[in-house]
Amino acid sequence: MFNLSRYFSTLSFILIVLAAGALGPLYRDLSERQMTTLAADRNGAFARVFRNALWDAYAEEVRHSYGRDSAALRAAPAGEALRPRLEALLKDTGVVSLRVHNRLGVAVFASDAEQVGTAAALASGFQAALGGKENSALMAGTAPGGQGRDILTTYVPFRDAEGAVEAVVEIAQDVSPFTAEVGRTLWWVTAGVVAVFALLYLLQFLVVRRAQQILRIQDTKLETARATLEIQVEQRTADLRRANQMLEGEVSERRQAESKLNYLAYHDPLTGLPNRRRFIERLHESAAEALERNERLAVLFIDLDQFKQVNDSLGHTVGDDLLVAVATRLADRVRLIDMLARLGGDEFICLMEAIPGHAPAAALAAEIIAAFEQPFAVAGHELYLSASVGISVFPDDGDDPGALMRNADSAMYRAKSVGRGHFHFYSPDMTDRVKERVRIENLLRRAQENGELEVFLQQQVDSESGSLTGAEALVRWHSPELGEVPPARFIAVAEETGLIVGLGNWVLRETCRLVMAWREEGFDLPQVSVNLSVKQLERPEFIASLMAILEETGLEPDRLKLEITESVVMQVDDAIGLLERLRKLGICLAIDDFGTGYSSLSYLRRLPIQQLKIDRSFIAGIGRNTGDEAIVTTVMTLARNLGLEVVAEGVETAEQAAFLRDHGCRQLQGFLHGKPADAREFEARWGAA
Repeated sequence: MFNLSRYFSTLSFILIVLAAGALGPLYRDLSERQMTTLAADRNGAFARVFRNALWDAYAEEVRHSYGRDSAALRAAPAGEALRPRLEALLKDTGVVSLRVHNRLGVAVFASDAEQVGTAAALASGFQAALGGKENSALMAGTAPGGQGRDILTTYVPFRDAEGAVEAVVEIAQDVSPFTAEVGRTLWWVTAGVVAVFALLYLLQFLVVRRAQQILRIQDTKLETARATLEIQVEQRTADLRRANQMLEGEVSERRQAESKLNYLAYHDPLTGLPNRRRFIERLHESAAEALERNERLAVLFIDLDQFKQVNDSLGHTVGDDLLVAVATRLADRVRLIDMLARLGGDEFICLMEAIPGHAPAAALAAEIIAAFEQPFAVAGHELYLSASVGISVFPDDGDDPGALMRNADSAMYRAKSVGRGHFHFYSPDMTDRVKERVRIENLLRRAQENGELEVFLQQQVDSESGSLTGAEALVRWHSPELGEVPPARFIAVAEETGLIVGLGNWVLRETCRLVMAWREEGFDLPQVSVNLSVKQLERPEFIASLMAILEETGLEPDRLKLEITESVVMQVDDAIGLLERLRKLGICLAIDDFGTGYSSLSYLRRLPIQQLKIDRSFIAGIGRNTGDEAIVTTVMTLARNLGLEVVAEGVETAEQAAFLRDHGCRQLQGFLHGKPADAREFEARWGAA
């Protein structure tokens, strides 16, 4: 039963405390305001007395106070003459101090001579008085010897004959007796209020307790009647309950099974998001409604850029947890009226409804990309991802779900080609490019098995003697369907699809095998260079694979040079640690295309590299562009000061070679000494040299 007395007692006590607590401060606030007003009026009256009695004899001194220091102001005869007269005027008034400030806020005169020269320009009361308004403020212990005393300070403007404020008089009055009286009165008022509320509480408590007794009697009667009725109802319903239990169990199990099957049919079991089937149905419905209302829809195809590496290196369990975290973060960016779905793997898709144009879709795509700026904390790992987003718009880019999804996928691949963390809208030319890309990918997957790939080499020669110092390995693709495929056409596809890892390892192994085969035939190549992709360096097993290739082919590590671009160095986590491990193996390291990437000198001096390769774009400007020549000489000076070798690539003319040689470059690479050649032609050209 509800205990009316207990709850009433608690509530009444709380109300009494709140009422007493509110009335006390209210009374004190009103009393202090009244006291402050009266004291401020007294200060104003005293200011008028001071003006009438003493000001005319001192006003001229204020006008001549500007530019004088504190010592001069204290020594002023007018102030010394005014102080005794002021002390007589202050006697038995309650005023503890008086200061006269000029318009700059400097105390020209004070009842306490030590205060002459002090500044009050920053005081709010002074600023208000300078504007022509009298202002007062209550403070504690501000007067000399006024510790524990309440002081009311008033700033009064004094005007000249033209009505302009010529001085501000600061009057401090001791109001401690008034505040003490307010405190004593407050205690009596509070005690009276508490006594009245206590009496009311006692009277009401007696009434409520009697009501509680009456309710308890009625509750006992009702409880008896209810117990009797429940016994009768239980007896009458027992048979029905037993008969229906089996039927209800069967119906419940069937409904649960149907509900679970329906959920699994339309949702992704890992993330809980709608699946492809549900997304296509929703897109079909939304497209029909948008067509009737003359509205637009947007489909955003979202692909994670580095998920495969996480899945391969940390396992599928961590990969699944990462996908759940990604789904949660993406769902926070999507509007309630839109749909976010998972198509499978690391692909998500979003439907935006009722958009006026491209701007809302672009804004959502930017938010999705920004969502990946912070790392994901999964299973004790801090994982960084980025996303690429492709966007298609209904009805501009397709009038059925299949076309919209395909075109959004094409736009996503265009975004990937720009770089990680970008979005792109669909355009009709993308369809042909995607078909071409898919064709190249499919043919490239079979190229290695079909023997269509071949290693070419381009010589590196000594700039003085022209003798061979090394060679750079380059991959060439002879496709029966496509013909000779330029590296620029298929390397990017290999990077995007991850095929570059297998392709790079094949080039490494084939190059090392080729060098060792030449050695057995009597042609000893001093050193061979191989380019590395960021995808290879990101693989945790890269160093182990490299060591296995060297052991398999028998090539000494110091005969192998790995070339890495500046951008690759900046993309790989702990790049310095990785390169130091390679250097400890005895492998030579070079920065390729130097000057076109990040070019951080503070980072460069920390890298364990031995060589810089000047990009061909600067070499081409020798003899034609003094700016390119300056860059080339600067790079060589920088390399010399850091103890690094320099290789100039793209050397095509004797003029370029002479310039480089004269400025200290010892190794040249380019068409001047021969184009890249296959193994047989390269050996024939340099083997007998």
